[in-house]
Amino acid sequence: MTATTVWRDTGGRLLGGWGPLLCVLVGALMALVLPRVGVEDECCAKLKGIAHVRCQVWGRSQRHTVQSTSLTVPFTALDLLPYRSKPSKETEQEARAALQQAVEMKKLGKRDKAHRLLVHALNMNPDFVDALTELGTILEEEKDVVQADHLYTKALAISPCNQRALVSRDRTLPLVEEIDRRHFSVIDSKVRRLMSIPKGNSALRRVMEETYYHHIYHTVAIEGNTLTLSEIRHIIETRYAVPGKSLLEQSEAIGVDAAMKYINTTLLSRAGAIAVTDILEIHRRVLGYADPVEGGRLRTSQVFVGHHIPPHPQDLQRHMEELAQWLNSEEALQLHPVEYAALAHYKLVYVHPFVDGNGRTSRLLMNVVLMQARYPPITIRKEQRVEYYNALDTANEGDVRPFIRFIAKCTEITLDTLLIATSEHPVGLPGTGHEQACPDCQQTIPIHN
Repeated sequence: MTATTVWRDTGGRLLGGWGPLLCVLVGALMALVLPRVGVEDECCAKLKGIAHVRCQVWGRSQRHTVQSTSLTVPFTALDLLPYRSKPSKETEQEARAALQQAVEMKKLGKRDKAHRLLVHALNMNPDFVDALTELGTILEEEKDVVQADHLYTKALAISPCNQRALVSRDRTLPLVEEIDRRHFSVIDSKVRRLMSIPKGNSALRRVMEETYYHHIYHTVAIEGNTLTLSEIRHIIETRYAVPGKSLLEQSEAIGVDAAMKYINTTLLSRAGAIAVTDILEIHRRVLGYADPVEGGRLRTSQVFVGHHIPPHPQDLQRHMEELAQWLNSEEALQLHPVEYAALAHYKLVYVHPFVDGNGRTSRLLMNVVLMQARYPPITIRKEQRVEYYNALDTANEGDVRPFIRFIAKCTEITLDTLLIATSEHPVGLPGTGHEQACPDCQQTIPIHN
């Protein structure tokens, strides 16, 4: 009690002596801050109405968002921002010098040299907003509107109120959206052609059986599993181990098979919303044979995925509930099925809720969304691994649309495969590369109920 009284008395004397000076300082700060708030608010209106990017004033709320087309990924303060080491002062100066030279080369008509200089500037400083915008302008003039729009979006993710990037993206965004709509319409027409094939078509039945094994093969191979297609087929059909191969790798293949059977027999046969428990049940089967302790359980430790730092374990339950809420929201259900599926995949892998099996579970969730919309399940091939992970990295930087386009491309490839295989002159599935058949495995014919 005495200590409290002394503190109050001392505080009163201090305020009495410094009060006028504090008032002057507070007034000066208000004069500086208020105009900036007005500019930010005006910028917010432009971003929301024109470029669909949110500009928020730091300190107004404890909750911020990285926003892109049809996607909002929540995070708290800076805990989920991808970590990047800041370039040195000398590196920044070199990047600025390269930008200045690029502008001069562009004025002289030497566009190729200007392009190379801008790429060099961005290699020095990937977050150099002026270089991103200048390179986007060159690409836009060369009719590469999609890539130009991506660079403007990246610039706005770094500096949300950059006027030049705002104006440029306002110009390219409608063109890019029209390109994406046309691609989706092509995919829809192929889905309609596939749906017109009678369900009893023997060629369709055979190719669907083949794609089942191809999906297991590619979804584990994309993460480094060395089993061949014939070995996976032998394991799934006979449940006998392949001599000389890792039991862990074989357990991964069995886990994906179990998860796919659960999806086909349970999730797709009932109506209703996708719940957190459904995702956990998929993961429990994906990891159940390789690591039954962690299967179907949210991780309890922090993980790091390249430059991306997923949420802290104590926040995972909240993030998963928010994901389930979004999956069943009117906003998500009104999206094109391919966009909806791609975002479901990305949101789950962004949260990274499990110690292992996040990629496999995310790809299976994506196919749940597609099959509920009467699309065939798609396969991301192991040959697309680099493109796949690059698209995910780009999404983490603030623009998820390249990842949506990648999933759209995979969807079209799957549809083309099914349509070709059921045409008058079927050519079968694309090969999986030069591989030797399992020497100790019997050749079997797949039989499914």
